[in-house]
Amino acid sequence: MRFLRRVTLPIFLLTFLTPCFGHHMAVVVNKENSVGNLTAVHFGKMIRLEVKKWPDGKTITVVLHKDSAGEIETLEHLVKINAVELKALEAAHKESIVLVDSDADVLKMVQSMPGAIGLVELHSVDNTINVVRVDGKLPMESGYLPH
Repeated sequence: MRFLRRVTLPIFLLTFLTPCFGHHMAVVVNKENSVGNLTAVHFGKMIRLEVKKWPDGKTITVVLHKDSAGEIETLEHLVKINAVELKALEAAHKESIVLVDSDADVLKMVQSMPGAIGLVELHSVDNTINVVRVDGKLPMESGYLPH
């Protein structure tokens, strides 16, 4: 019985007191971009480069992380694209997909390219870019899909 208590307490602590590492991602665009809302379907078409222009005629440039488990997980959930398909897409569309190392780099690229769209962790969002609603919802609202 004593052994069971000693084993149960560490398991309890590891299971219930470990912080949650949910990825709250935000879809971001350049400040000049007037698009404030996208459907999840349209966003998916943009990521897959099935849609290559914004309504104002600017060319879409997708800015993604070179390696981000949270971003891959979000894209799998939202766009229904897995890591292998994403790598193939990146190789086929090098002129339209920019790969960067960090959220700060995504923000810099999106800020400097009027047609850019990217995904960043919510805590990285600043006033240099616009956050886009997805299906009418902003990050942290119930039902926001890039989560």
